[in-house]
Amino acid sequence: MTRRKRRALDLTIPDMTPRPAFVEWLPELRRLAWRAGELVMSVYAGNCNARVKADASPVTDADEQAEALIVAGLASLAPTLPIVAEEAVAAGRVPPIGERFWLVDPLDGTREFVQRNLEFTVNIALIEQGRPVLGVVLAPALGQLYSGAAGVGAWRHDTTGETAIHCRRVPPAGLTVLASRSHGDEAALRAFLDDRQIAAIRHVGSSLKLCLLAAGEADLYARFGRTMEWDIAAGHAVLAAAGGHLRDLAGQAVGYGKPGFENPDFVAQGLVS
Repeated sequence: MTRRKRRALDLTIPDMTPRPAFVEWLPELRRLAWRAGELVMSVYAGNCNARVKADASPVTDADEQAEALIVAGLASLAPTLPIVAEEAVAAGRVPPIGERFWLVDPLDGTREFVQRNLEFTVNIALIEQGRPVLGVVLAPALGQLYSGAAGVGAWRHDTTGETAIHCRRVPPAGLTVLASRSHGDEAALRAFLDDRQIAAIRHVGSSLKLCLLAAGEADLYARFGRTMEWDIAAGHAVLAAAGGHLRDLAGQAVGYGKPGFENPDFVAQGLVS
């Protein structure tokens, strides 16, 4: 056999690994997040009409209007799936959930939004058997969208296009740690980090912290204090798809669909050596 014929027969075997069916929803989820982001930014440009909810957290017209848009879009995309959305739950509307449901936070980082900080996000996640398997996080004021699908990958989308993202291993200089801008417990964080080599600590708002871990721009985010499942589910999906982890302080994976939807304290991180 000639060399030319051998080269002709040297065919690349295509990847026949089946893609999860839910991956087909990802393009529509991205479009839905961008639409919600446009609405959020239209409110951002005017009077956001901030109020305080029963749990003392703020809510604005942007939260409510973006949630209505997202819920309608998800109901059209997957009519049989329950939708657990932050403002609906605050109003007492909690659907019965099964092994598969949506989690929606239409505006994570409302305090950042009210204070005209750019670090607020739109969040949509699909939960299967307690795991976040699909997630989209949009930071509309930054023009950045992050998405991830379990077993497929994670991406960042901005004006330059789409880029695959991956968690990084901790650099020799030490950890870049992310801390909450509005809800930080500095004493608890310092105690947790006591024996670790730290290169830098950055304060960032909203679920954007989980996306920065996924993009390999930081290494660890520890949260001590109350969070809800919709706050972190979409970012968790992106982080997991990029190779990272989100665990409670006992080292167990944080699950979803818990009674009350409240999270334990947790540690999110990129690649573990």
